[in-house]
Amino acid sequence: MSTLTTTPALHQHRYPPLPVPRLPDVPDGVWHHGVANRSLAEWVARIVRLARPDDVVWLTGADDEWERLTTGMVESGALLRLDPALRPDSFLARSDPDDVARVEDRTFVCSRTAREAGPTNNWWDPREAHNELDRRFAESMRGRTMYVVPYSMGPVGGAISQLGVQVTDSAYAALSLTVMARVGDDALAEIGPDTPWVAGVHSVGFPLRKGDGTRREDVPWPSNPVKYIAHFPEERAIWSYGSGYGGNALLSKKCFALRIASVLGRDGGWLAEHMLVLRLTSPDGRITHVAAAFPSACGKTNLAMLQPTLPGWRVETIGDDIAWLRPGADGRLWAINPEAGFFGVAPGTNEASNPVAVDTIRKHTIFTNVALTDDGDVWWEGRTPEPPAHLTDWRGQDWTPGAGRPAAHPNARFTVPVQQCRTLADSWAEPDGVPIDAIVFGGRRATNVPLVTEARDWTHGVFVGATVSSETTAAQEGALGVLRRDPFGMLPFVGYDMGDHWQHWLDVGARLGEHAPRIFQVNWFRKGDDGSFLWPGFGENVRVLAWIADRVHGAADAEETGLGLRPVAGALDLDGLTLGDDTLAALFAVDPESWLDECARTDEFFGQLGESVPPELHEHLAALRSRLWHDHEGTAPHPSASRTTVGTAVTRAA
Repeated sequence: MSTLTTTPALHQHRYPPLPVPRLPDVPDGVWHHGVANRSLAEWVARIVRLARPDDVVWLTGADDEWERLTTGMVESGALLRLDPALRPDSFLARSDPDDVARVEDRTFVCSRTAREAGPTNNWWDPREAHNELDRRFAESMRGRTMYVVPYSMGPVGGAISQLGVQVTDSAYAALSLTVMARVGDDALAEIGPDTPWVAGVHSVGFPLRKGDGTRREDVPWPSNPVKYIAHFPEERAIWSYGSGYGGNALLSKKCFALRIASVLGRDGGWLAEHMLVLRLTSPDGRITHVAAAFPSACGKTNLAMLQPTLPGWRVETIGDDIAWLRPGADGRLWAINPEAGFFGVAPGTNEASNPVAVDTIRKHTIFTNVALTDDGDVWWEGRTPEPPAHLTDWRGQDWTPGAGRPAAHPNARFTVPVQQCRTLADSWAEPDGVPIDAIVFGGRRATNVPLVTEARDWTHGVFVGATVSSETTAAQEGALGVLRRDPFGMLPFVGYDMGDHWQHWLDVGARLGEHAPRIFQVNWFRKGDDGSFLWPGFGENVRVLAWIADRVHGAADAEETGLGLRPVAGALDLDGLTLGDDTLAALFAVDPESWLDECARTDEFFGQLGESVPPELHEHLAALRSRLWHDHEGTAPHPSASRTTVGTAVTRAA
């Protein structure tokens, strides 16, 4: 831990409750009557002394805060108010073109040693990091207001919930936090004299006034070419500089809820994962809770808000992006959605792909980097079959269909409260969470990975999660469509060594024992030789979920393949679909040669991670290779409409 005077030794000492002596040269706004934790008060004062804001404002969660913040941002040009008849109480933000997505090469884990961060993270020595960040943050907020935002991740006072406080000179970040977390005095009241909390320090790095009083004009989207997002796991602290965009500035999200929370979970025996949570109800009223991990922009929101095509089935939303999972007193795994809003990818969202999301963002929504229609509404690629004749694009420039560039940025986003989702489960905010029956891993794979398989047991499921690959998307840096290892959908988000993360999963599974959820792998994105998708996806994905639920409850049989268990003939409800026998066979085909190549890449990946990879996963890789080498029938077709039996039938006890 750094010993620099500007960095608080968070949660290392016990202080008496306030009042405390008033510190010199600190604006009155630092002091808040509701603060009962002296380390919190002193930390806010330290940041004020370092960054030198002109004003300090504590967000309280009052009903008028949204209106006050949005009105001020509209007046400053930071937000555009959309037409109130078309999109009530909604706004458009346009970021600087240099600040449009996560900046993974500028994202650091500042653990005590490089070994603790692991090879998949960018490690930064914490003392060096604090030296550099202190230099960057010095006077970085001059001329600005510093917002102090206390918040709870999860229901305030909930069994799995955690507390945080973010300071920021970005009204956009503060406003977004009021949507994405439980913000205000209720959360602050939970931070007692001895209560742990996570610190977030954020500045856009665009001061408006120098020490000599010289001022410069503000811009609609202030940011800095120099960017750092630094996580200090031992301090339970996050420092972010230079970016005002999304998860780089909204520190409750990926920074806290995944990178820091994954360390909290490792230390406390629970899991913080990049997962949606949904409640699936069968026609006879049987409930199954599913947690599913997918890389960013690979359909998590679509699945969380799925509109089933099978009669009588219902999917209800609990969370679309992040899940915290903790073993409960009954021995089962319980989960919450720690967030209070959706931060979704706009491009591709439409009435066909996700009608629930389209309805959710009808009002009270912050849109970022979408296009503006001439009548004051929003548009993005994929929203309608044909684009309008004229738009103002995400950079504020005139746009027509022949412009040769996207009207909306590929990573354009919407930020909206969870409560506006019409499929929201009434249990979404249960303080103890919901019991998880099944865990699903998936990615965007055009080849190799079948439509659905079930892991043989928890350890095999950890192997499946550890070997997930996906084609890159706009939310990630680099070329689109490149195959990228993304174990558990967590490659950019685990706050410690990846191999240790896998071991932690094995340890949690050992604790759960027979109560552990079943684990599955799905792939909605497999393509045929002509490049078209083989599976219709969207609402039809309920057919796969229904089979998963039947497996959990002992109502469906499966058969062995080299990769795991798959549905036996007739177990997957395909009534009403026009899938031909060849298409169905292709959806489940396992080509031994291609999979042996995949095993070689997995072996190489394990080698890159080093000795922290659990031996059990090496054993599963060796067993998979053995099965592939000995299975000369590896491309045997899946049972088709003729219901020809292929494979060895296997039934696991429910």
